Amino acid sequence: MKLAYWMYAGPAHIGTLRVASSFKNVHAIMHAPLGDDYFNVMRSMLERERDFTPVTASIVDRHVLARGSQEKVVDNTMRKDKEECPDLIVSTPTCTSSILQEDLQNFVDRASISVNSDVIPADVNHYRVNELQAADRTLEQIVRYYLDKARRQGNLDQSLTDVPSANIIGIFTLGFHNQHDCRELKRLLQDLGVKINQVIPEGGFVEDLKKLPKAWFNLIPYREVGLMTAIYLEKEFGMPYVSTTPMGIADTAQCIRQIQKHINTWTLILMNQKLDYEPYIDQQTRFISQAAWFSRSIDCQNLTGKEAVVFGDATHASSMTKILAQEMGIRISCAGTYCKHDAEWFEEQVQGFCDEILITDDHTQVGDMIARLEPSAIFGTQMERHIGKRLDIPCGVISSPVHIQNFPLGYRPFLGYEGSNQIADLVYNSFTLGMEDHLLEIFGGHDTKEVVTKSLSTDKDLVWNSESQLELNKIPGFVRGKTKRNTERFARQKGITGITVEVMYAAKEALSA
Repeated sequence: MKLAYWMYAGPAHIGTLRVASSFKNVHAIMHAPLGDDYFNVMRSMLERERDFTPVTASIVDRHVLARGSQEKVVDNTMRKDKEECPDLIVSTPTCTSSILQEDLQNFVDRASISVNSDVIPADVNHYRVNELQAADRTLEQIVRYYLDKARRQGNLDQSLTDVPSANIIGIFTLGFHNQHDCRELKRLLQDLGVKINQVIPEGGFVEDLKKLPKAWFNLIPYREVGLMTAIYLEKEFGMPYVSTTPMGIADTAQCIRQIQKHINTWTLILMNQKLDYEPYIDQQTRFISQAAWFSRSIDCQNLTGKEAVVFGDATHASSMTKILAQEMGIRISCAGTYCKHDAEWFEEQVQGFCDEILITDDHTQVGDMIARLEPSAIFGTQMERHIGKRLDIPCGVISSPVHIQNFPLGYRPFLGYEGSNQIADLVYNSFTLGMEDHLLEIFGGHDTKEVVTKSLSTDKDLVWNSESQLELNKIPGFVRGKTKRNTERFARQKGITGITVEVMYAAKEALSA
């Protein structure tokens, strides 16, 4: 845990609440002071939910500090059990209330005596893990709890389904395009003749978790949430899993081939046949997906050699790096992630596809890196979009955290073959092409030609006089931003605070030397 005014991944209790509120008929009790209870509003707004978010804040106030929290937490748990009749109540503190060092397990044990619902405390260290790590751990904890419960009650059925089937693990609320990706994954698996056994946690019932072992394999589309559950199921029940994210033409094909491998392990035994998905991959790649065709078109060739920066969570940033480098011929100046806990895997994935690798959760380091490299486009989170606006560099959003405009109403998956089409559109529309910008200026397409000085690495702005601004406006738009930044960098190095036409030419000569 650290003090910051902006973070890529939120505190641990947000991850726990995201998983709990994704299940149906599960309620969460959040033991927190006023100010920590913003999750309900955030989820209702971003996901545009029609129902109330199933989270109750058990407020820590001066009375609680005087008498202790046990009575209030137990009363709130009993009240929600009576009002909502949930299958499960998850109790979690926040980083703030964890300072009280109270025995939440004891509170849960006391409440369990008087309620019909199952009650468990979130088993996460709120000081050591972030939102994504806590979500991964909470999902694994809930799955383990209900499989152990089914085993104790003697109703755990481990027999495989009659036809190939899969569990999709890791789709949950507030995820980046998760609902759209889930729909595309279902369609992909249906094309492959694979039945959906369970989708968790989004839309799933905890009482159905005992059916998880009936699937032939588990599909983990995102490393951030679901991988711990898959590893547990593999260790405990021998269930194989596919963790290759089907994002982009190449990795979608690789994911399908891994699915084929796991399915054929059982089809040879149970059905005496062997499935071959290569014709399907070929058909989708050559004739169905527009992304493969686009990568060979003259439009995509216009992007060859352009430079881009990629930053986001480990799953999306690594996949996007490979798509841009492998499938579109774009040079990746830097690829980075804020998932420091998964740094080793990320570096292994992007090695050889980019010039630099940046592992950090400090957005100021990312901003300075982008200002230094001056790429033609950025692909990142909402923070990189803000950075791009300040530097006049276009940005395509490819990863959480995001604003509400990245919870689209229309169908916009990032996974599968339709996701490849969406990514191709995003990439092409993110770059500013020279002729396009030139024509916009000729026909007055821009709102303004006034140059506003922006900087990420200085405390005071440089002043451009009217003559220098007029001279800068004569430069074609697609290189104007870079010219301005080079001039300002030169001025700072020389200790110049006012930029004139003479300074502009001096900067140009210095750069050419």
